[in-house]
Amino acid sequence: MIAEIALALSLTLSGASTAPLAADLVLPGTGNMKYREKTGDPVRLAAYGLGTKRTYLRSATGTSFAWEKTLSEVSVSPGRRLTAGVPGAYRSGYDSLIVTDRTTGRSSRIRTVKKPMTASYASWSRDGKRVALTVEQKVSGTWRVLGFTVVDVTAKSARTVRVSGLSRDAGFWWSPDGNLVSMYGKGLRVYRASDGAVVRTYADVGRPTGPEDAFSPSGKRLTTWCPSRFKEQLCLVDAATGTIARRVNVRPEALFGWWDESHVIAVMAHGADHRLAVLDLNGKATRVLADVPRATWASELWLSFSRAS
Repeated sequence: MIAEIALALSLTLSGASTAPLAADLVLPGTGNMKYREKTGDPVRLAAYGLGTKRTYLRSATGTSFAWEKTLSEVSVSPGRRLTAGVPGAYRSGYDSLIVTDRTTGRSSRIRTVKKPMTASYASWSRDGKRVALTVEQKVSGTWRVLGFTVVDVTAKSARTVRVSGLSRDAGFWWSPDGNLVSMYGKGLRVYRASDGAVVRTYADVGRPTGPEDAFSPSGKRLTTWCPSRFKEQLCLVDAATGTIARRVNVRPEALFGWWDESHVIAVMAHGADHRLAVLDLNGKATRVLADVPRATWASELWLSFSRAS
């Protein structure tokens, strides 16, 4: 028994313990909000912000977050080598995307659309080679979506495609097979990234859950906010058939993508405040990632996660 205790103590002191290491990461600007991370998590918090006023990017070493004062948003590529940031102002009459290689520190500014259009809400393709942006323009005092811009981060080029018949609050993000998805009526529509041609429509399956990738890691399912005919709020759609495969009796304030194939990342009401939590597909919280102060959530908190590959 004494030998077993000594061995366990030795493993703990040497860092060889099999227990996952945990760390509380302080998130500046959020009112003392802390993100609870463990070694081996399938995703990690890569960036966050409060509306477009303050954008924070995780350092390359992963130990802290810094305010990116010139950016209105930023996201990290799959594999975590590249970042894509949207500047808070035009340069020479153009909006742009700033792509930074974190291994070299070199940045490239790639023009996207001409003023008064804007291109924002960056979405990385799963191979980390392209970024999709939603193109908007203010018309009679109201922002309207005109189409999308696809940026090739290797060629450092951008191509903008106008799409007709879009909802004014539509947004574009990648499907696992390299097409673009947007809200369409009470469902979703998939567009070819090269020219905006319609590939398929998911009719009456509910609206997308947010700007983060709604597809599961395998690509077999995607999340939507259930159509009003159901009492449940969260729906899981079979990507192959386009039918609602499952309804989850849970009411998140927001969803920020998938944790793994059987869990999602959600913000839930918690008393007068909120909590960022991992939910299983029965709607049960299996882990609390952060306590979110009420004032922080009211400041339009957004969160962006990245996978190792």
